[in-house]
Amino acid sequence: MFRQFSLFMGAARLRTLFLLIGGTGLISLILNAVEADWVIPAQTILALTTVLGSLIIIMGRMEPSDRGRWLAILFPAIGALILGVFIVPQFLLPLVGAALGWIAAGMLLFRSRLPIQYREAVRHLRKNEYAEAVKIMDGVIKEEPDKPEHLRFRAEVLRVWGKLDRARRDYRRMTELDPQSAVAYNGLAEVCLQARDYEEALKAAQCAAELAPEEWVALYNLGMIEDRLGSAQSAVDHLEKALALKVSDVRHRLLIHLYVARAYARLGDAAKAQGAILELRRSKSGLEEWDTILKSDQAETLRVAIGDDVETARALIAGSQDVLSLARST
Repeated sequence: MFRQFSLFMGAARLRTLFLLIGGTGLISLILNAVEADWVIPAQTILALTTVLGSLIIIMGRMEPSDRGRWLAILFPAIGALILGVFIVPQFLLPLVGAALGWIAAGMLLFRSRLPIQYREAVRHLRKNEYAEAVKIMDGVIKEEPDKPEHLRFRAEVLRVWGKLDRARRDYRRMTELDPQSAVAYNGLAEVCLQARDYEEALKAAQCAAELAPEEWVALYNLGMIEDRLGSAQSAVDHLEKALALKVSDVRHRLLIHLYVARAYARLGDAAKAQGAILELRRSKSGLEEWDTILKSDQAETLRVAIGDDVETARALIAGSQDVLSLARST
């Protein structure tokens, strides 16, 4: 369970969370040695700071829909606790009960709306029972063949299973059902990249970037494909735009800086390539995240797609590979 949580959070956020909990806990412990009227209120504020800070750090990693659901569940409860601690302490116990009651009710009111078939498929996926997961989604798609979200879910399972051609068919069908879906074109670009069909991957990534020019993922995918094709200037243009959009994950920033460094090396601009390598080293905690992800049994296709890039980044950070060698690498 902790491994799943650490993978979800990422190394940088996990460290921040531990520092927050450890730091506020240590200060609260030190305050126990102080005899003053303000100690208990100060420790209460520290406890609330820990709770609110932890929620902000954890929710920052959630998808917007999940984040909204948990905000609706937790914030009224936290508001009740703050009210009881600072404004009407004589009603603290009833307010604590109300907060807990709201959380219990909120879990029911705002529970995940994934269809039961999805939940069953996820259970099979977690056990590496890919055929069973796909069979469930086959039945869902047979009943509702024109819903892109069903095709996307099955395509993701097929990608993990290594059935890239079948996944590609599902993404193509998604683009037919919704030609304005950047998600569909992004998925198609990624699966074609994993299959090393760079020409189709490029076309799909270009469509995704046109449909979602403010989404860094689309530009990241496009820049990675251009890296594979040796289109150095285009890769620089798109990847630097992706960085300007504030890439949230350090592991993706790590690879973007690698691809930018390689593009500048190919263009013969050693100074800018070296600058990108400096940025790469600042994102070295991304290596820990990639190492954790790529160890998974479900990461085979991902290892094939980016495993060499992760090792190149590691070599550049360690200093065992220099900037000139990047121009010759792929």
